[in-house]
Amino acid sequence: MVSNVTSKSKSTNLTNRARMLVSCPDRPGIVAAVSRFLYEHGANIVQSDQYTMDPEGGLFFIRIEFDLDNLDARREQLKADFAVVASEFNMKWSITRASRKKRLAIFVSKEDHCLLELLWHWQSGDLDADIAMVISNHDDMRGLVEPLGIPYHHIPVTPDTKAEAEKRQLELVSGQVDVVILARYMQIISPKFIEHFPNKIINIHHSFLPAFVGGKPYAQAYNRGVKIIGATAHYVTEELDGGPIIEQDVQRVSHRDNVEDLKRIGRHIERTVLARAVNWHVEDRVIVHQNKTVVFS
Repeated sequence: MVSNVTSKSKSTNLTNRARMLVSCPDRPGIVAAVSRFLYEHGANIVQSDQYTMDPEGGLFFIRIEFDLDNLDARREQLKADFAVVASEFNMKWSITRASRKKRLAIFVSKEDHCLLELLWHWQSGDLDADIAMVISNHDDMRGLVEPLGIPYHHIPVTPDTKAEAEKRQLELVSGQVDVVILARYMQIISPKFIEHFPNKIINIHHSFLPAFVGGKPYAQAYNRGVKIIGATAHYVTEELDGGPIIEQDVQRVSHRDNVEDLKRIGRHIERTVLARAVNWHVEDRVIVHQNKTVVFS
């Protein structure tokens, strides 16, 4: 089911590069301990970002990229050894291979702008991931997707068939993808589906949350005479449009802009915000803490 088509490779050789994400209670010595551990194992740190919520009793977050010769053969032992350090500092942590591209499933309905943006970034090599499949409740996007060698699955959804449709979707993505992208997919995802992909479903919302809800948001914005419009990319949780926010952006508008102008401007913001959020996720730049994110962009 996974497409054999891959994006162009980035110029940097990532064969021996790994990414480490850590969150833990802040205290002296965390950076020193992690750096010393990597040094003692022969790793070379090529990038390091850190953030503390509060030096006195807050949480500390760090993202490190490092190169280690013969990484594939040594990664499991490296993780086992680091568990000792992690235990001392009460860390939540992960170590992933940068060369292992995440596999994406893109869900879409009838609006194509977010899908097209992701496809363009993927084709150009700016989105370092593999698009395993596109799933839609309409057949409109098949002609955009299949010529690229990406499997396209049309699964209609009605109120009477929603449960069965979601069952088929889960059958397609389970074990086949790492991340689900809702690229203007106009259906609510059930809690059962979300359980399979905690903090791994990314949605784009057509406003600068919290904002207008329900149908025709741009008409609502126009009727209120708003002066800025925006978009929000966030992880999907059981709370509708209430998950941890990854990225947002806005643009000023004026009384001269009609509803169609607002839609056009909004589409541009949506596509760029979603692309940035997806890119940060696949490059392991996002750490979720409660209902917030730390993004090392």
